[in-house]
Amino acid sequence: MTTSQQPDAPKPAAPKPGVVTPAEVTPVAPVAPTPAYTSDLQEAKQFAEVSDDGVVTLLDGDEKVEVGQVPEASKEDALSYYVRKYDDVMTQLQLLKQRLETDASNRELEKTLDQIDETIAARQMIGDMARVRQFAKELRNDLVERHAKQQAEREKALAEQQAQREKIVERAEEVAGQDPARTQWKQSTAKMRALFDEWRTVQKSGPRLPRATEDALWKRFRSARNTFEKNRRAFFSQLDARNAEAKKIKEDLIARAEALQNSTDWGPTTLKYRDLMNEWKKSPRASRKDDDALWARFRAAQDVFFNARDAANAELDREYEANLEVKEQILKEAQQHLPFKDLETARAVMQDIRVRWDEAGRVPRKDISRMESEMSKLERALSDLEEEHWRRTDPETKARTNSALAQLQESIAQLEADLAAAQQAGDEQKIAATQEALDARREWLEVVQAAGE
Repeated sequence: MTTSQQPDAPKPAAPKPGVVTPAEVTPVAPVAPTPAYTSDLQEAKQFAEVSDDGVVTLLDGDEKVEVGQVPEASKEDALSYYVRKYDDVMTQLQLLKQRLETDASNRELEKTLDQIDETIAARQMIGDMARVRQFAKELRNDLVERHAKQQAEREKALAEQQAQREKIVERAEEVAGQDPARTQWKQSTAKMRALFDEWRTVQKSGPRLPRATEDALWKRFRSARNTFEKNRRAFFSQLDARNAEAKKIKEDLIARAEALQNSTDWGPTTLKYRDLMNEWKKSPRASRKDDDALWARFRAAQDVFFNARDAANAELDREYEANLEVKEQILKEAQQHLPFKDLETARAVMQDIRVRWDEAGRVPRKDISRMESEMSKLERALSDLEEEHWRRTDPETKARTNSALAQLQESIAQLEADLAAAQQAGDEQKIAATQEALDARREWLEVVQAAGE
């Protein structure tokens, strides 16, 4: 910038290098960054000499360096001009020190410091050069320390990132290495999915690992996931095959159960259902959902039969209630003769009881065991009396035993004939009653034979 000229006045010659025009030293409010460094002008004078013609010389220790000339300006203004250059450098150093605490890159800060060092080396300013150089040196050391600290932090972050990734990989490999036959697939699938989400979160939140390390860890993680998925597909494929086979076997059992559900051949069909149940228990399991549905169908077929059987038995039991009352009365009358004392009287009583007992017919199913037990007590009482009599009258024992045996054998033979006739006629009620009487005679026969022996 040049000074204002009067009309027709000659233009001043262009300034020489290092020569500053008066307009350039006119105090102007500088646009300086904050915070701005301001030298004390009186203190700055100790580092400069200003000639009468405006030549400004820097006193840098024992050296004198001519920094420039400001013609047509007072010595004060000439000195101030070069002091401001010094202040600008100090201000830049202060700003640079503040930027060391920011996230500015080391390369950018180093480039800025290099430019400031070049300005300092040019020594086109007035001020304490030892101080500015020391300040720049300290910032250079701080920058080196900053870089080293950041490098250490980065290496630590990389190590932590790698450790996190390795832990994720190890957990994924642990999940993938499970025995497929014992794996809880729902939980393990959720765990593997969570590990993948964790991998992506850690990858995004942390520093980027070296390419080789990143690739090696990802390869292991991907391999673990692939192995897990391969095992999962194979397991469920085999499970589907086993499930299909189990369903086929149980469908067959259901068909056989349904074929029997309307049978009224209660005894044999009950045994067949028992066999079917044993086969069902030994058959392989399908999936829980399928197995529950198949069992419901199998059970429904059984229920049709057993409900019908129970209803038929209930009807028979109602018919047998009157028989039960008769037999209860017979037992009550017989028990009045206990204990037996006279053998002949006892035999006569028992013969009468046996005849009446058979004629009374069957009793309800729930009472069969109890009634037979009471009848057996009477038979044992007679047997005990006969045994005692035998011990007292040994010669007669065999004859009497043979007589009882003969009577029972004759009765058994007649009942067997009656049973055959009932079976031939298909009379289920007669068959049941005759079979019951026959079983009782055979039991009594065993008792008499044992007594005779």
